[in-house]
Amino acid sequence: MTTLDHPSISKLAGALREAGLASAADGIRILDDEVRTAAAAAAALGVEVGAIANSLVFRATHGDEVRPLLALTSGAHRADTAVLASLTGADEVGRADPAFVREHTGQAIGGVAPVGHPRPVPTIVDADLARYAVVWAAAGHPKSVFPTTFAELLALTGGTAADVAGQEENHTS
Repeated sequence: MTTLDHPSISKLAGALREAGLASAADGIRILDDEVRTAAAAAAALGVEVGAIANSLVFRATHGDEVRPLLALTSGAHRADTAVLASLTGADEVGRADPAFVREHTGQAIGGVAPVGHPRPVPTIVDADLARYAVVWAAAGHPKSVFPTTFAELLALTGGTAADVAGQEENHTS
């Protein structure tokens, strides 16, 4: 894939434009190789790994119901599932398998964009991302990314800002 016409990328670009973020849509980059990790994306872009917004989809259990939860986490650390459960009032939060991710986002692990999903997914945005003037997020495919800001991610997703790393990993303290 070397073009912007992939369905997930096109859907994301449309969502960005609809949200008034034409510069983010125009900034979508198709990379030479898949960048399924924050380290790979940072290396490909020549930026700090913390400026990569990992899109991590979790299974949040609320009683008998399992719902998706998207955590946009700085690539500099991991999201703590106990912290995510506390933030969302879930009984338990755990990693989602590829089928669950695709069902709720329409995208593959490694390329999940913050929006452009079949239905909105509740989102937590890592407050650590506010440290960076430009944040890079996946654009719907493992070879695609787009530039944005912490504030734009919050507005775009309707997300909640929070410290998502465990105390031992929290870089903002």
